[in-house]
Amino acid sequence: MQRILRSRKRSFRSNKPACDDGNPSAPDAAGSASAAGVATLAPAFRQALPSLADVRAEYSHEANAELVYELCATLVREGLGTPETWKHSGGNALAFAQHAIMTGIGAERGDLLQRNVEYHLEVSDVLGRAGSDALLEGGQLAVTVECSGAGYLKIGPAIDALEAEAEGLGAAFYLALTHALYRVMRIYNHDDALMYEERMREYADQDDEESRGQYEFPEVEKALPECIRKTLKRECRDWKVRDRELLHRFSTGSYATWIERLRRIERLSRLRLKQSRDYIEAGQYDEPPLPSLLVTFKEHDAITACFDEEGQYMMEGTAEPTMCVVFSPRNADEVRHALRVVERFVALNCELFQLVEAIQDWEKRDASPCIDRGEPSLRAA
Repeated sequence: MQRILRSRKRSFRSNKPACDDGNPSAPDAAGSASAAGVATLAPAFRQALPSLADVRAEYSHEANAELVYELCATLVREGLGTPETWKHSGGNALAFAQHAIMTGIGAERGDLLQRNVEYHLEVSDVLGRAGSDALLEGGQLAVTVECSGAGYLKIGPAIDALEAEAEGLGAAFYLALTHALYRVMRIYNHDDALMYEERMREYADQDDEESRGQYEFPEVEKALPECIRKTLKRECRDWKVRDRELLHRFSTGSYATWIERLRRIERLSRLRLKQSRDYIEAGQYDEPPLPSLLVTFKEHDAITACFDEEGQYMMEGTAEPTMCVVFSPRNADEVRHALRVVERFVALNCELFQLVEAIQDWEKRDASPCIDRGEPSLRAA
């Protein structure tokens, strides 16, 4: 992940003396080899010369190392990074910068994210596809977060419980949550599954008649809860107002903690913290960011099946980073802005996965166990 380091090792090498008859001198009584014809007033002392044991025998060159050191200095001034952080990083400036940023995230929040999703934070001087990375210009660095494994939320039982509280409350909660998350990161939900099904049907229509029978189509719409199916046909302007009113009315009800967590996610998603889209688009990535969260209604439903099919090809190209901010380490304001972008991203994800774990705990404790898990998710054309 640490692509900024481009090391060229230089081995320590000793050359033979210009004059050497190939016969080493015999050691004297003290165990040291003595040169022929040389007399000493005292026996040789084995520690007379300084030891070379702690002297580095090889060195490396770091491209743009001065930028990383300037970033480290700014992080220390911002209260991130200590001598212990430097020791933990093994004296590596890039590792120090990444550890300092992770220290700002905190161990508790870091553990929460590790339990649910595979995020990787990186400080780099390049952006773009592997093998064709382009150096950032003007003494800039980038902080990126990449996702290599999505989190998972089975939200069907929670939607049923909310709908039992009030008609439309489950749909309002689900739509508000997914729309807020889409502002900050890519997720995979019923909209993505419907688009995948539409593409499959287009491919089948373009294929010859004999091959069409080999296609399998997910019945995504049939897999949706009734309250979500109704939202596919309503006007956006109408439902947004009604859903906000509904969520506000039940913000002190039986599921107040879920709704309050949703409110915090919405507030964080609306923070105007500009990311570096221009640099991402210039990076010539093969794919959009990988999904950070898979949202399904049941285990092994049609949405899960679509995700599994598309997931087989998601790692074939180079995906865009989930979060990216480019900045100058020489500009303290730009460094602070980059840290705010990272903090907003982490804070939103922590709210999300606390909600995910709360719903999972509720389902184990209170939800009805009578869930049909044998429903086929794909059917032949």
